[in-house]
Amino acid sequence: MMDLKPIDMINEIQLDALREVGSIGCGNAASSLSNMLSKQVSIAVPKIKVLDYQTVVENLGGPEQLLVGILISLQGDVTGMIMFLLRKEFAQMVLEELTGDALEDNGQMNELSKSAIEEVGNIMASSYISAMCQMTGLKIKLSVPSLCVDMAGAILSVPASLYANVSDKLIFVEDEFKHKMDHPSSQILLIPEVDSLGTIMRSLGLGE
Repeated sequence: MMDLKPIDMINEIQLDALREVGSIGCGNAASSLSNMLSKQVSIAVPKIKVLDYQTVVENLGGPEQLLVGILISLQGDVTGMIMFLLRKEFAQMVLEELTGDALEDNGQMNELSKSAIEEVGNIMASSYISAMCQMTGLKIKLSVPSLCVDMAGAILSVPASLYANVSDKLIFVEDEFKHKMDHPSSQILLIPEVDSLGTIMRSLGLGE
């Protein structure tokens, strides 16, 4: 059965359960981000889809769209990876509030700015995974975040190469934050290992 691709086989009921996890996790992330920025940040209901890699790239604005990617490995009861993708507007908003720096057109950042963005990614990942742990009872640990700034096509090539033997699809979560008059968006890519998606679904009472 290892040749099956469980992400491809998620049904609508299971997707609804993941939406609930995403809503709680992203709501927690918005609260944490509000505290970090000392500014009110709210969030719309996240959109969650199962997409292939090429469609994800298109949803991100095409292969040449500049993004800030924060990669975090999952360990414990669930293994795999979670990647946060921040559009330039989102990263710019965070940097302006935290450091007063600007994100250059080519995505270059100094060490202080990199640390600030990594911390935001860590907070958002912790909020999302904490919600999953609370709803499933699973124990999931996060690695130290790894940051890269590159075009969407290049960033997506990392999970595509690492998990090509697992599935050609991934769980795509799109958030829309609301801060002042801006509505910056971010994306979460959740890619569990073969057995881990089944573990999550069984823990939610939706597995076989």
